[in-house]
Amino acid sequence: MIRAGKPYIIAIVLALLVLGFGPQSLVLAREAADANDITIKLDGKKLTDSVRKLDGRLYVPVNRMAELFGATTSWDQDNEEVTIHTALNDKIVLGIGVPTVYFNEDRYRMEEAPFSSDGRIFVPLRQFTEMLHGTLKLNAEDGVVELTKVQPAVISSEYTLDDISKEFSSSKAELLKRNGLDSKQVKPGTKLKVVVPSVLSQPAKPFTDADLQLLAKITMVEAGYESYQGQLGLANVILNRVKDSKFPDSIRDVIYSGKQFPPAHNGILDKSKPNASVLRAAKDALNGKNNVENAVYFFNPDISKGSFWSSLDVIVTIGHHSFAK
Repeated sequence: MIRAGKPYIIAIVLALLVLGFGPQSLVLAREAADANDITIKLDGKKLTDSVRKLDGRLYVPVNRMAELFGATTSWDQDNEEVTIHTALNDKIVLGIGVPTVYFNEDRYRMEEAPFSSDGRIFVPLRQFTEMLHGTLKLNAEDGVVELTKVQPAVISSEYTLDDISKEFSSSKAELLKRNGLDSKQVKPGTKLKVVVPSVLSQPAKPFTDADLQLLAKITMVEAGYESYQGQLGLANVILNRVKDSKFPDSIRDVIYSGKQFPPAHNGILDKSKPNASVLRAAKDALNGKNNVENAVYFFNPDISKGSFWSSLDVIVTIGHHSFAK
C-alpha cells in the first residue's frame, strides 16, 4: 500500500483551495493543513500577511495585496466598501458580504463575497489577483502559490493581436472587450491588458434604478426604523419572493399583490423617502447580500398572532421582525 505523506496531502489541499472547489474541500483542508503550510509569493517575495482559508478557498487581505500590485485603496465607512484603483487604471469596488464586484462600473458575480476579520477585508486570492492584472501559479509540492505582475503587451508589426491572443490564451474578442477597444483602434504602439479576469465571464443579474428605488421605498416604510441588518432582511424577503414560484416574478408585482404590504395600496409607499441606510440595504440585497436565507415572510411576533404565523419556520429574528418561510 502506498501511504500519502503530509507533503502530498498538503499539495492536494492547496490545489483545492486555489481552485476553490467548495465546502467539502474545506473539511479536508482543516484536517490536513493549516495557514503555516501555505506560502504566497509575489515576484519571488513572500507575503507575510495572514492568509485565510474559508469554504474551500484561499483569501488574502485587500489593502496589502493592492499595495504590492501598485494599486491604491480608499475606504467608505458608511457603505462598508473599498475602492481599488489599479496600476493599470482599472477601478474595483468591493463590499463586505457582497458577492457582486463593480469592475470598471460593470457588475460581476464573484465566487464568494469578501469578508472582514481583525479589521481587514479579505477577498478570494485567485479572482483578486486577476483583477489586479496578475497571474497565479501553484507549486503544489512545496505548498507555494506564486503570483506575478503582468505588464501590458504592446502591439507592433511583429507582435500582433493574433500573437497576443495565442500567447495569453484569450480570444481576440475577449482582449478587445477587456481593453474597451474595437479592432480598428488596435495599431502599433497600442498597449493591451492581457489578463482577462475570470469574473468577467459571470455578469451579475441586472436591475434598474426603478427596481432599486421601489425596493428602497417599501423597505423604508416597513423597516425604516430598524437597523441596517433589519432593513437588509426586509429587502431580501421581497427578492426571495421574486425567486419563489409561489409569488409574482418581479419586485413591483410582489409589492403590489396580496395584502402584506398595505402601504402599496393606501398611498404611503408613494410618499416614502428612503434614507441612506435603506438605500444601502436595498442595493446590497440586489447585489446578493443576504442575511435571512430563503425567508419569504416577515412579521412582528409581538403583534402578528394566529395559526398562520405560528406555523412558519422562523429563520432569524432581527430587531422587531422575525423572518420566516
